[in-house]
Amino acid sequence: MSIHLTDTDRPDHDTTGTPMAGNSQRRGATRKPGSKKGATVGSGGQRRKGLEGRGPTPKAEDRVYHAAHKRKVAEEKRATTPTGRGGATRGGPAKGGASRGGGPRGRGSVQEVVAGRNSVLEALRARIPVEVVYLASRLDADDRTREIVDIVAGRGYDLLEVGKPELDRLTDGAVHQGVAIKVPPYEYADVDDLLDAAEATGRPPLIVALDGVTDPRNLGAVLRSAGAFGAHGVLVPERRAAGVTASAWKVSAGAAARVPVARATNLVRALGELKKAGCFVVGLDAGGETAIGDLQLATEPLVVVAGSEGKGLSRLVREACDVVASIPIGSDTESLNAAVATGISLYEVARLRREA
Repeated sequence: MSIHLTDTDRPDHDTTGTPMAGNSQRRGATRKPGSKKGATVGSGGQRRKGLEGRGPTPKAEDRVYHAAHKRKVAEEKRATTPTGRGGATRGGPAKGGASRGGGPRGRGSVQEVVAGRNSVLEALRARIPVEVVYLASRLDADDRTREIVDIVAGRGYDLLEVGKPELDRLTDGAVHQGVAIKVPPYEYADVDDLLDAAEATGRPPLIVALDGVTDPRNLGAVLRSAGAFGAHGVLVPERRAAGVTASAWKVSAGAAARVPVARATNLVRALGELKKAGCFVVGLDAGGETAIGDLQLATEPLVVVAGSEGKGLSRLVREACDVVASIPIGSDTESLNAAVATGISLYEVARLRREA
């Protein structure tokens, strides 16, 4: 018996009668309509997008799932609703702040954080203006921390108890030992304020100007000498010069609260304004034409200018001086830094004024 197959019954044809590629003799080798695999129309653009970058990685604090974002949110809430220890504000506004020159505002100033038990205790003993005191929760107390808490309670400073991660962030990873304080920005005076302070005392103005002194500890020592010998203020440049930081406050031993500090955008121009107001400008330099102890202008309105130990007075500042005076020392190889030279000079000026 013979069997006749139609085209649709042949194994090398699909159910629609279309010839199949490959092994058409394999049993069941048929493909259903629409099951063909491969790129769809327009898929090229989709694949290119998949290979494109997603841009820069967002900052940790901008990723809502990151711990840094949670800390940022918590800090913002704390800034809007400040609370004291145990959830209630302890004490009122910070007391013991400075007079002129020590307020919470200042042109071009930034807030500063002092960390560490010894540093914080020394700062509090020196009566540095304090904005907030931070204590770590479950702090291991000792004699220093107990004295810190007593000072804080006695002066009514704001006290916040925070966790160690928060203290690490506030102190930028410094060794804080569970204690830190935030110092408010220093409020600088104007040059005219120094002249007003002198007028209020009824004595000829005595002002100290620093040219290129970048160590805040030297500035603090100058403030201490200025307070001891009756100077009416200190003038510093706004750029490339030390400002009134926590280090300057500590070295000044409280004098920064009594002696105003003025900042000048241009020191030479400020010296010119003081000369127009009737002051004589005396520069301190090892090659001066007269000894500071023999200064004939000591009883006049005076501005004493000290330069940096390394470079001394700059050329323009030296040219602005009426007189350049020196301090006799025993050896040509030795030199005095700005703080020591200023202290000796102010002592000599005060002596000459008393003897006049």
